[in-house]
Amino acid sequence: MENITVNMDILQLEGLKVTPQSSIPAFILLLLIYVFIMVSNIGLVLLISMERSLHQPMYLLFCNMSINDVFGATIIIPRLLSDIFTPMTQRYIHYYECVIQAFCAHFHAATSHYVLIIMAFDRYVAICKPLRYTTIMTNRMVAMLSASAWATAFLLIVALVSLSVRLSRCRSVINNPFCDNASLFKLSCENVLISHVYGLGTAMATMAFSLCSVTLTYLRIAMVCLSSRNKTLNSKALQTCASHLAIYIILLLSGNIIIILHRFPDLSDLRKLASILFHVVPPALNAVIYGLQIKVVREKIIIIFTRKKKT
Repeated sequence: MENITVNMDILQLEGLKVTPQSSIPAFILLLLIYVFIMVSNIGLVLLISMERSLHQPMYLLFCNMSINDVFGATIIIPRLLSDIFTPMTQRYIHYYECVIQAFCAHFHAATSHYVLIIMAFDRYVAICKPLRYTTIMTNRMVAMLSASAWATAFLLIVALVSLSVRLSRCRSVINNPFCDNASLFKLSCENVLISHVYGLGTAMATMAFSLCSVTLTYLRIAMVCLSSRNKTLNSKALQTCASHLAIYIILLLSGNIIIILHRFPDLSDLRKLASILFHVVPPALNAVIYGLQIKVVREKIIIIFTRKKKT
């Protein structure tokens, strides 16, 4: 009986499904993407922290997104890379590691939505209340907004994972590239309705809240821009808002695709691929979109590179 308990603490993880012939190209591609995510996001955070001219609420809030992207990619990609050359029947993970990975994966997703909500609020104040922007978006407000985004996501996901961890386990196979909440409660033979409903409800509520917040914010911004004849203001608003909207749309589509594919068991392989891409595509694109789209950031990057060439 003791041996059974020990064995149940070691789970078999499906990991990334690749053929032996494609394992090397998949490893190289995934490794290059991971390095790019780390360099681009950490580089952008360092640029914003070192350049005093970028110590503005919009850029400081975006640091939350870059840090979260590094966190989200690191919790998933290294594990996938380490298992690529291991046969699928020999890929194992401890239960506590699986719980930590599931928590971090959902925490990353939830934090992304809440960070984009506070970034939308910043754009609303900057464009709709420009004269009060500096008095509203103080360093204290930026810190409070950032802390609230991370704390809200943390509390929601602690409750989510706790509901699954409390269940007894009768299975030891994770049919997923990495551990998530659904993987945890599927290990149980008990009634998992509460975990299933709370998980789906939390995901839908987070997406609905972020969608309503961002939509209402941008409708208000659009009304201000349409009523304004200031071309400079409208151009600046379009430039900064376009970057934020592009990042938000990518995140929303990635998350919704996974939720929709969960309803179709026959498309499980496609869902698994989409779940990996959720932790790869947005982190790889966010820093590029913000770094190249925002003129101030782009100019600072060009200046740094030209300095290096001269030296």
